[in-house]
Amino acid sequence: MECEMEDDLPEFDPHDLRVRERFRRYGKRQAFSGISQHEDNSSSKSAEARLFFNGLDIQRRPNAALFLEEIKQEIENYEVDDIETTPGRVISSSRRRLPADGQSLSELDDGYRSVNLLATPSSKPYKHEDDASADTGGTTFTLFASLLESALQGLIPFPDLILQFENTCRNMSETIRDEATGRHRIVEDKLMRQKSKLLNDEAATWSLLWYLFGKGNEEIPESLILSPSTSHQEACLFVMDDHTTQLCLRIVQWLEGLASKALDLEKKIRGWHVGSYLHNSGLWQRTQRFLKKGVCDSTLVQHLDFDAPTREDALLLSEDKKQEDSLLEDIWILLRAGRLEEACELCRSAGQPWRAGTLCPFGGLDQFPSVEALNRNGKNRSLQATELESGIGFQRRLWKWACFCASEKVAEQEGGKFEAAVFAIQCSNVKRVLPVCKDWESACWVMTKSWLDSQIDLELARLLQSKSGQTKSNEDSFCGVSRQGDQSMNVYVGTETWPSQVLDQQPHDLRALLQKLHSGEMVHEAVSRDCRDQHRQIQMDLMLGDVAHLLDLLKFWITPSEDDNDMVFRPCGDPQLVRFGAHLVLVLRYLLADDMKDAFKEKLVIVGNFILYMYAVYLFSQNHEELVGVYASQLAPHLCVDLFVHIMEIRLMASVHVKYKIFRSAMEYLPFLSTDASKGCFGDILERVLSRSRQIICNKSDENSHNAMEQHQLQTIRKAMVVQWLCFTPPSTINGCEEIKAKLLKLALAHSNMLFREFALISMRRTPELPAGAHLLLSFLAEPLQQPIDSLFMEEEDDISEDMVEFKDWQEFYSCDATYRRWLKIELENAVVPPHELAEEEREKAHIAAREMLDTSLGLLLKREAPWFVEGSTAYNDPSDCMFLELHATLMLCLPTGESVSPDPTLCTTLMSALYSSVSEDIALERQLQVDVAPSSKDQSCFEAVIRCLAADRDGLKQHKANDGGLLAEVIAAGFKGELPRFQAKVTLEISQLDAWYTDDMGSSRTPAPYIVRGLCRRCCLPETILRCMQVYVSLAESGKFLSSHDELIDLVASSQSALLPLFSPLQLQEFLLFEREYAILQMEAQEEPLTSP
Repeated sequence: MECEMEDDLPEFDPHDLRVRERFRRYGKRQAFSGISQHEDNSSSKSAEARLFFNGLDIQRRPNAALFLEEIKQEIENYEVDDIETTPGRVISSSRRRLPADGQSLSELDDGYRSVNLLATPSSKPYKHEDDASADTGGTTFTLFASLLESALQGLIPFPDLILQFENTCRNMSETIRDEATGRHRIVEDKLMRQKSKLLNDEAATWSLLWYLFGKGNEEIPESLILSPSTSHQEACLFVMDDHTTQLCLRIVQWLEGLASKALDLEKKIRGWHVGSYLHNSGLWQRTQRFLKKGVCDSTLVQHLDFDAPTREDALLLSEDKKQEDSLLEDIWILLRAGRLEEACELCRSAGQPWRAGTLCPFGGLDQFPSVEALNRNGKNRSLQATELESGIGFQRRLWKWACFCASEKVAEQEGGKFEAAVFAIQCSNVKRVLPVCKDWESACWVMTKSWLDSQIDLELARLLQSKSGQTKSNEDSFCGVSRQGDQSMNVYVGTETWPSQVLDQQPHDLRALLQKLHSGEMVHEAVSRDCRDQHRQIQMDLMLGDVAHLLDLLKFWITPSEDDNDMVFRPCGDPQLVRFGAHLVLVLRYLLADDMKDAFKEKLVIVGNFILYMYAVYLFSQNHEELVGVYASQLAPHLCVDLFVHIMEIRLMASVHVKYKIFRSAMEYLPFLSTDASKGCFGDILERVLSRSRQIICNKSDENSHNAMEQHQLQTIRKAMVVQWLCFTPPSTINGCEEIKAKLLKLALAHSNMLFREFALISMRRTPELPAGAHLLLSFLAEPLQQPIDSLFMEEEDDISEDMVEFKDWQEFYSCDATYRRWLKIELENAVVPPHELAEEEREKAHIAAREMLDTSLGLLLKREAPWFVEGSTAYNDPSDCMFLELHATLMLCLPTGESVSPDPTLCTTLMSALYSSVSEDIALERQLQVDVAPSSKDQSCFEAVIRCLAADRDGLKQHKANDGGLLAEVIAAGFKGELPRFQAKVTLEISQLDAWYTDDMGSSRTPAPYIVRGLCRRCCLPETILRCMQVYVSLAESGKFLSSHDELIDLVASSQSALLPLFSPLQLQEFLLFEREYAILQMEAQEEPLTSP
C-alpha cells in the first residue's frame, strides 16, 4: 500500500484570527450533554464474543469448527484462571506526582512509506516489560474502541466522548501507579510509573481538547443581567465576545481542573489534603509567648497584627515562620486548583480571616470572569451598589493595586515567596509568582491567568474612561506611564494608571506566552524541560489552534524509522501515543467537520489516514483483530480494503476463532456492498482476497526443482483456505443478514468451482495422495450447503443453479478420485508383501475398494439425465465478426520424474512451438491461432502462456454442443496429458492459474468464457477416469474376478451418443486399448483353465 503526502497543500496559518474565528472552536454544545456511562456489560460490537455457554443456554455458533474451538478455548481459560492469582493493590504514599522526564525525538522518515505485512504469519509484537502493564494496555485499547464505537453509533456525543477518554486514561494511570509499589524489580517499577505518567498526561490532553473544542459557548441568563452593569458582568461579557480572552479563560479552567483533580487523588490516596490544619494555627502563638516574656530582640516583630512583619520589616519566630510558610503554600495550592472558597475557609480556620478578605474583597463574591461564577454569585447587588458610588471597576482596581504593592513589598523584604505569590497572582504580577512554579502546568496557569486578568483590567479601564468622557487612548496612557524609567520608581503611583504596572510583564499573543515557557529567564529549568515533552507539545499546538503542525508531529513520532529492516510494522515510541493519535484524528474530524477549510481538511484526511492505518496495524500485530474494524471503517476506501486484504492474507492459516474475529469485525463495521464512496466495503475486500489468492508465489531463494514442485502442491491448500472466509455466517445483528449469507454462499460456490477446475487438472497423476486443496474445499462447503438451498437463493439469479450443478459434479468427481486413490494405496501396500504371504483379508480389502471405486466411477460416467459437465445453455448470445477467445495460463513444466524445469528463452520458444503444433496448420490459420509463452514475472519457476484464436460457430459463437472446450482446450490439453510435440513423453504442464475470456480484436474488453475451462476439464478428467477404471478391471481380472460392468464401460466409450471417444488423445486411446487387450487375455485364460484341468 502506497499513500504519499502531497507537498503542494496550502499551509494552515494558526495566527490568522479570521481563519480561527471561522473554525469556531467553541461551537454550541450538542443538545445531549449528559455523559453516558459505559457499562461493562455493554453490547459493543468491538468487545470479544462471549463464551458459547452463558449459564442458561448454549449459544449457536455460525460454524461448527468455531464452536469446537471455543470449547477448547474455554477449557484452557478455565484452567489458567484456576492457577493464576491476582496481586493485591497497595496504595501509593507519594504526595506529589512524579516529575516529567522530557522524551527526545527519534530521527524518523517524514515520508509515507508502505507497510509490508506479508512477510510472516505472525507479526512481531512490542516488548512488554511486565504482564500487568501489558494487560492494562490491552484493556485500554478495548475501552477506547468500545467508547469510539458508541460515539460513531450516536449513543455518545463526541464532546462527551472526549471526557470519557479522559476518565479512562486517568483510571488506567491510577491503576498502573498503584501496582508500581516496589514489589517489582527497580526497572519494572520505573517503567510502570513512566507509563502511568504518560497516561496521566494523555488524560490532561483530552481534558484540554474538551475545553477548547468540546465545551460549548455559554450565555448569561437574563435573570442574572443587572442594569446598570457591574465590573464582573462586563468582564464576563468581554470574555464571551473576545476570542483571545475566551481562549485564555478556557486554558485557565483546564489547568485549574487538572490541579483540582490532583488534589482529589491525593486525598483519595492519603486520606487528607492540603489545608488539613488545626484551628487557629496561624495565630503565631510561639511569637506571642516570646513577646510576653519581655525579651528584646530587634529582628523579631514587636506587634502581632497581620501587617507587623511588613511594616516593621521584622521576622516571626522560626517555628511560626515555618507554619506560616506552610499555610501560605497550601493557600497557593488551593488557588492554583481554582478552589477559592476552600482557600478562604482555610484562612479563617487558621485564624487569619483578614487574609480571606484579601482573596475575596467584595463580600466573598467570586470575580472569575465566567458564567459559572455569575451563577454562583446569584443576583447579588452589593457590588452594583458599591460601583454606583465609586464608578465601575474602581474597587477592583484598588484591590489589584493593593495586592501589587503588597507583593512587591514582601518580595523586597525577602519575605515568604508563597506570600508574595498569593498577592501577586491576584494582580498579574508574573515576576513574583513564577519563582514558586516548578512545573509546566503551574507556570502556564500563572502566565495565562495574569494575561487574562490584565486584558480584562484594560477593558474595564477603557469602559470607565468612555463613560467619563475622556478621549485619550487608555492603553497609550498606560503604556506611557509604564515607560517612565524603572518599574520600581512607579510602583506606588496610584490606582489611576492600573494596570500599567504589570502590562510589560504580559505577552503580546499566545505564541509569545508559550515561548516564554520555553526560554523565559524567570521560569524554572524544569518548566523549560517539560516543554520538550510530547504531550506538552501537543497541548501547546492545541492552544495555538495549529492542528496542522500537530498532525505533522504525530506523524513524525509514529513513522517507522528508515533503518528498520524488519518486514513487520514497528512504529516508533510508545504504543499509547499511536492510540492517542488515532483517536485524536477521529475526534477532530467529527468536531471540526463543518468548520474546516479545504486545505486543512485534506491534510487531516491524508495524515489522519496514515495515523489510523498505523494504529490498526498495531492492533492487529497485538492480536486485537476484533478492534481493527472500528478504525478501518474510518479510513479512505482504498486504504480500508488494503488493510483488510493484508490482514486476511496473514491470518489465512490461523485458527478458526481468529479468522472469525476478523470476519465479524469487517462485517459489523463495513457495508457489504459499496453504497458510500467514502467507505470501503467488505465485498471489495473479498473480491481482492479471492483474486490475489490464485497467484502462487514460490520462494525465490529455493532453486531445488523438487521443492518448487512441492510448493505448488502445498499452495493448493492456501488457495482453498481462502474459501473459509466465505463460509462464515454473518452476525444476525447486521442489516440484510440472510441476503448477505446467500451472496457469500454464491461467491463461495463460484470461486470453489474455479479452484476445482484447476485442482483437477493437476491431479491427473496416479498416486495414492489425495488432492488436499480440493477436499479442503469440500469440507468447508459441507456445512453451509446443509441448509435449505432454495430458501437461500429464492431471490438470486439463475446462474446460482449452474454453480450448484457444477459443484455437485465436482463433488461426485472427487469422490471417484478418492475411492481410486484409496484402492491404489491398498494395492501398493499389498505389492510390497510376497503373494504367498499376503493374508486373505488384505486381498478382500483390495477387492472391496476396487468395487467401490468402480461403482462410484460408473455412476458418474453412465449418468443419462445430467451427464458430467455437459453445458445446458448457450455459451454466448451476442455473435460478432471480431470476437476472439483467449486462454491465460500460469503453469510449470514437469519431467516424468516430478522435477520442474526452470524457464529460459529457448525453452519458452520450444513450448510455444509445441503448443502451436498441437493442431493442424490449416486450423491454426483459419482460426488465427496465436501462442505466446514467457517466463513468469511473479514466479521464477513458472511460465506465462497466452493462447488466442478467433471465435467460430459452436466454439464461442452459438451453443457449444461438443462440450470439449473448443480449439483452445485442445491446444492446452496436450500439455496436461503429457503429449506435447517436440517433448519427450510424459512431460506435463502443471497448472497454477487458468482463465478464459471473450475479447475483442484489441484484447481490451474481456468477458469470462467458462465453457472453455469446463470443456478442458471434461477433455482431461473423463478419459483419465475411464483409464483408471480399466486399470482396476485388469487388477480384478488378475485375481480371477470379472465384472459385467466392464462391458458396459466399453460400450459407453464406443457409443457415438456419449461423445467420449473424441476426448481421448492418441496416447490415451492407445493405453485404453492396451488395458482392454490385457483384460481380454486374462478373461480368455480364465475360460481356458477349466478345459485344460484334468
